[in-house]
Amino acid sequence: MGLVVQKYGGSSVADAEGIKRVAKRVVEAKKNGHQVVVVVSAMGDTTDELIDLAGEVSPIASGREFDMLLTAGERISMSLLAMAIKTLGHEAQSFTGSQAGVITDSVHNKARIIDVTPGRIQAALDEGNIAIVAGFQGVSQDKKDITTLGRGGSDTTAVALAAALNAEVCEIYTDVDGVFTADPRVVKKARKIDWISFEDMLELASSGSKVLLHRCVEYARRYNIPIHVRSSFSGLQGTWVSNQPQGDQPMEQALISGVAHDTSEAKITVVGVPDKPGEAAKIFRAIADAELNIDMVVQNVSAASTGLTDISFTLPKTDGRRAIEALERAKTGIGFDSLRYDDQIAKISLVGAGMKTNPGVTAAFFEALSGAGVNIELISTSEIRISVVTRKDDVNEAVRAVHTAFGLDSESDEAVVYGGTGR
Repeated sequence: MGLVVQKYGGSSVADAEGIKRVAKRVVEAKKNGHQVVVVVSAMGDTTDELIDLAGEVSPIASGREFDMLLTAGERISMSLLAMAIKTLGHEAQSFTGSQAGVITDSVHNKARIIDVTPGRIQAALDEGNIAIVAGFQGVSQDKKDITTLGRGGSDTTAVALAAALNAEVCEIYTDVDGVFTADPRVVKKARKIDWISFEDMLELASSGSKVLLHRCVEYARRYNIPIHVRSSFSGLQGTWVSNQPQGDQPMEQALISGVAHDTSEAKITVVGVPDKPGEAAKIFRAIADAELNIDMVVQNVSAASTGLTDISFTLPKTDGRRAIEALERAKTGIGFDSLRYDDQIAKISLVGAGMKTNPGVTAAFFEALSGAGVNIELISTSEIRISVVTRKDDVNEAVRAVHTAFGLDSESDEAVVYGGTGR
């Protein structure tokens, strides 16, 4: 049997009973003949609690010391899981991200993995041990400082290790039974997907689906690592994410894979921009120099009388203040009138590879939103995705309306959320 990487989210290791349950599952995989590497997140809401604590101590909590603080959560999880596994009669060794050879760039709080050199992990496996790795963290290549990969970074840690160790599969254990056609917390009739392509999963993850981080899917697609998303609270088969279906799963993919939504973004409108070549470049150069990523962009038609236009874009709420500050610094060079900031928005996305060859999808999508009385503020499309921005208060109703309109509702039992509030 080959090597398996298993990742367990915070809800799976939220308390002592959860850690014992995970330990039994890990040992079962070991007894079945696999070499096992386990990646763990912090227990429950530990990371959020540490972030809140840092905010109470300092209004500017970020950077190196912030990363040092946040990585404590995963170190607690890995140590407790190693103890639980040893209690079951098997040897386990725990490793921090740096000990596991996860090498990153030097961007604190959202570092990117440069390389993985898992020599110590391989040595532990060769000795017959189970290796446990703290997710979400690494070490910078130049300064050797502790870094974190951003929220959900444990998924990326797991896939990166799976690629470096030539694992057969990366199993992502969470608090739902797999990838659903919508968030089961919002759509009770959401249907579990048996298999989904990397392409569709990447669009869903980028659009707000919380079950997998988009960077994790991106990494898995690049190195062709099959991902099996399943629940640590049940023994059911989950969702396979891969280039090709697993086993006897059908090759033909559904017209629509799912509906995703995201309430973590804000919208910034740059008002009164001179409508001439180079102005938009100045705006987005200021954003890029602040090391911020944007999502959707729209520019209005300029008013003939003034020659001015408005440019709106969305980005994570957490980056909103930095974006406003960066634009204010560049105001003189750009010459816009004012800035508007709105963090009460939501993004709704319809994803499916079948859109390429099926006319009428766009019309049905907008008809469903119209029927639900939902107003649209921004629109963005790709070959396999349609996204709109609307009011945050309308998002749940909008998701349910679109889900029903495309025949995605399940006729069987309601989707089960076993625990936690997210991953």
